[in-house]
Amino acid sequence: MKPVPGVEDASVNLATSRAVLSYSPRLADWSSVKRAIEDAGYEYLGIYRETPEDPVETARRREIVDLKRKFTAGAVLSILIMAGSMQHSLPLLQSVPHRLMLAILLVLTTPVVFWVGGRFIKGAIKATLQKTADMNTLVALGSLSAYIYSALATIFPPFFTVAGLPLHVYFDSAAMIVTLVLLGRFLELKARGRTSDAIKKLMKLTPKTAKVIRDGSEMDIPVEEVVPGDQVLVRPGGLIPTDGTILSGSSTVNESMLTGESMPVRKNPGDAVFAGTMNQDGSVTFQATKVGAETALAQIIRLVEEAQGSKAPIQHFADRVASIFSPAVILIAAITFLIWYFAVPGHVLSRALLNFVSVLIISCPCAMGWLHRPR
Repeated sequence: MKPVPGVEDASVNLATSRAVLSYSPRLADWSSVKRAIEDAGYEYLGIYRETPEDPVETARRREIVDLKRKFTAGAVLSILIMAGSMQHSLPLLQSVPHRLMLAILLVLTTPVVFWVGGRFIKGAIKATLQKTADMNTLVALGSLSAYIYSALATIFPPFFTVAGLPLHVYFDSAAMIVTLVLLGRFLELKARGRTSDAIKKLMKLTPKTAKVIRDGSEMDIPVEEVVPGDQVLVRPGGLIPTDGTILSGSSTVNESMLTGESMPVRKNPGDAVFAGTMNQDGSVTFQATKVGAETALAQIIRLVEEAQGSKAPIQHFADRVASIFSPAVILIAAITFLIWYFAVPGHVLSRALLNFVSVLIISCPCAMGWLHRPR
């Protein structure tokens, strides 16, 4: 993002799906910024707070609905595909001709791979355009390899049986890989949504206005306009707008949002109070000491957001491993193909292709494990 002319700095919080840019409107064309975001493989949702609804939350809700619909379809089709793949074990399906069953499995698997698993294929294409590889690459390769091999075995069976190989198809593997990884994406998105909701609830704990005493008179002002040193009056039942030290009055304050302790705490002159806590049974006047982003509540929110967006050292290590894991698997699969085609007597293309596909399919459980590592 920084190489875009006029953009001075850029930071991204992956947990909140937001980017903060410092740029010069005179030098930076916003269409160039938007194009750079999309070229990097991300979706541009708009500018925060320029629309009535948070575009990130709108997109998240839309994605959850889409994932739920696709997972449901993938799960139902995968169950049918698994049943058809075990035709010999199910008396109800034993009367169906094997060739017909393969054609049915091909039809059922096609939407699972290309519609349900379309996001993995798109992610793999984006990663390739960025000259990198990620777990989308491996999942797409595994599912597509299993699907294409099985489709060829269904449409052109003599190509494989001529080498004396039994005709095996892997439609069930292609479908289950896509469906299970999609389930992980769905659960991850739901977990992120719950964390984001928790942050929003924390933000709502601070009142919008504060009653301050200036020049001997009381006035209601937006809490953003309170400055350190202001005297703030809080009556019974009111929320404390900023951090401060009590000057006069005595009351009990519910600080459970900070401490988790349900019992109210008695506050007297000289004691500290914190933004977002509730004054209960007495009026108090306190001097504001920390306002805005300096309050304890604001710092808790900031730490939670940073924890969401940051990664532990082991996760950075996992990312480095993941960046070489996909190319390594592809390389091993290619070497396997070359060895079985050129070094093994017979030069049977179908056998070499089968072993090539087997390496990719077997690697996909590893892909699922890495793809859904803790974030």
